[in-house]
Parts: sequence; C-alpha cells; structure tokens
Amino acid sequence: MQPISSKSSFDLPTIGLGCMSLPIDYTAAKAVLDQAFDLGITFFDTADLYQRGLNEQHLGKGFSGRRAQVILATKVGNQWNSSGSSWSWNPTKSYILQAVEESLKRLKTDYIDLYQLHGGTLEDPWDETLEAFQLLKEQGKILAFGISSIRPNVIRKVMAMTPPKSIMMQYSPLDRRPEEEVFPLLEKADTRVLVRGAFAKGLLIDKPEAAFLDFSQAQVSQIRSAIAESGWMPEAVLIRYGLSQGAVGSLIVGASSATQVRQLVKGYEESQMVPDEIIRRLQVNFPANRYTDHR
Repeated sequence: MQPISSKSSFDLPTIGLGCMSLPIDYTAAKAVLDQAFDLGITFFDTADLYQRGLNEQHLGKGFSGRRAQVILATKVGNQWNSSGSSWSWNPTKSYILQAVEESLKRLKTDYIDLYQLHGGTLEDPWDETLEAFQLLKEQGKILAFGISSIRPNVIRKVMAMTPPKSIMMQYSPLDRRPEEEVFPLLEKADTRVLVRGAFAKGLLIDKPEAAFLDFSQAQVSQIRSAIAESGWMPEAVLIRYGLSQGAVGSLIVGASSATQVRQLVKGYEESQMVPDEIIRRLQVNFPANRYTDHR
C-alpha cells in the first residue's frame, strides 16, 4: 500500500483495516489479521470500546513479534461502568492518562501510533483533553493524536486549538455531509481525514437495501444500481469515491473474515483504475446531503 505524504513521524497508508468487526474468537480474528498483513495492509484501527478491550488484545497478540511493521490506531473516551453493561463519555485528562496505560497493555506495545478521541462535543474540556494528548506525545507513549467526529462545530474548534494528525468521519455516496464545510477546511491543513463507512454498512454492495440517513430505500437502490452498472467492482468504485476528496488521506474499511479482506484488497487495487468520470457522474446525478445539527 502506498502511504500518503505526511510531515509527522510516520505516514498513514491510504487503506487500513477497521477491526471493530473482528471475530471474538482469537483464532478466527488472527486469520483476518494475518490475511490483511500478508496482502500488504499495515494500518489497523481499533478502540478500547470494542468488545470491552478484547479487540485490542487480539491485535496485541496477533502482531506480537512484528509490532514495528504495523501502524496501530486506537481510541479513547468511552468509559465502561463497573458492571460492564454500559459506558459514558469521559474526555478528561485524568481518564485519558489512565486509559492509555490499559490500551498499551492490551496492545502489547510501549507506544500507540495514532491515539484518537472517540467522539467529542463543544462542551468537552478541550484544554485538558488536548493537554493529555500532548503529554502522551512528549512521553513517547503516542506518536500522534486524532479525533473521531462528524461534527463541523467540534472540528472547527479543535483545528483552531491544536490541529490533530487525523479526523475520522463517515463519508460515502450516501453520506456527503463533510463536503459542505469540513473537507474545504481540511484541504488547507496538514490534518487528513480518515474515512469510515465508505461502503455504507454494505448497503451499496450486497446487504439488503434499506433507507440510510435522509435517503429512502428507493434512492439507495438507485445509487447502488448506478455503481453496479459502472462495470467496476462496487468496492473499487466506493474506495475511489472516498479517496477522490483532497482532504482525505485514508480509508478504514472493516472485515470480519479473510474472504472479506481479500475482496477489500482486490477492490483497493482496482480502485486505482476507476475513471474519474465514474465518480463525477455519481456526484452529479445524486444529491449531496447536508448537516442539520452541530453546524
């Protein structure tokens, strides 16, 4: 995989594996991780929230002995209650400094490449949140920090304070909300977008058609048909679509089996041959939705 250009201490490859859907069984999860690694994927994204930390454990065990060959990203901010039945939002400095130690243990590493705040609101204590990330960078426990947010008002605030290395957000032909404000803002910055949801939960590939955001089931069907009739793999078109934006640096795509990983890599390779005209037609023929909240 070809890395995007970066001024930081490491580069983010243009495609990464989202690990939220990894099997709970370690042997099955390792088969997915091994297949991805063997096919050239070196960027893996998880969160301490996923499977209550088990997801991080799978990555730590799975990449033991080859840590230096992969880029590990995880997230913080969602704190489980004592019974493990639910979680609450906690972006405080004290919690971040506590949670990172647990993630480091589960990931079996002494540093995290990209440590991301798993959300964010305008009311968060941003001074201390960003101070926590800066401290962790100075201590060498993280190489860079990012946020995972779809809120334009939050993104503007953070960018005005301490621009992160990356901002993860949903983007696909069914969710073009970032095009209005966020992409133009970030195109001028070093901060890059990590796209999630490029396949719209599989609705644009092979999952049963259903309404999505403000698109009706019939509209989803129309967009899906247009992609299928392009003559290219749907995965290839959607990856090309996501990476076509100047602010986007990487796509994070999930997989729960080795077969899905192979399909992902095949789609990524084919995406580099998808003509610009295919993407332009999708953008012109179907409406772009807009944020109504958190503007």
